[in-house]
Amino acid sequence: MRRFAAVLVYTSINTRKGGVSVRMDAWVLWLIAAGVLLVFEMMTLTFYVLWLCIGAVVAAVVGWIAPDAYILQVLAGCVVAIVLTIFTKPLSRKIRNSSKGYEDTGTELAGKQGVVVEPIEEGQFGIVKIGGDTWSATSVRSLKKDELVRVLKRSSTIIEVERWEDFT
Repeated sequence: MRRFAAVLVYTSINTRKGGVSVRMDAWVLWLIAAGVLLVFEMMTLTFYVLWLCIGAVVAAVVGWIAPDAYILQVLAGCVVAIVLTIFTKPLSRKIRNSSKGYEDTGTELAGKQGVVVEPIEEGQFGIVKIGGDTWSATSVRSLKKDELVRVLKRSSTIIEVERWEDFT
């Protein structure tokens, strides 16, 4: 609690000769980074950013315990993120394959029909509506609004589509 109060004092705004200075401990910055990474994880749903987030939390803990050991903070965060990345991928694959009824939403979308809501230009994103959901979409061809498309594959939040007539 004493440490938390010290951080509040450090982060408070000091007015000196009309200027403003703010000082934060490193562990606070690590926690802010972890929060930002968590938001990115929630947007991408990939788990890779989550491991970086957990690494930043570990770095924050190390920074809280040893405030001047910046290299140790970075090393601890990197080691945790790398270990989680290496060892959780086979584990998640094993859990995914063993759980009955699990369907990856990416494979679920493949082959479905959608409608172009916002035109898709080559190399740029457009918007496609599939059922009641809208998705950012790319295509190797330009597609106009209201054209029917088929989903080829999904990567994170972006789907790749082709013109429905090309499929049938």
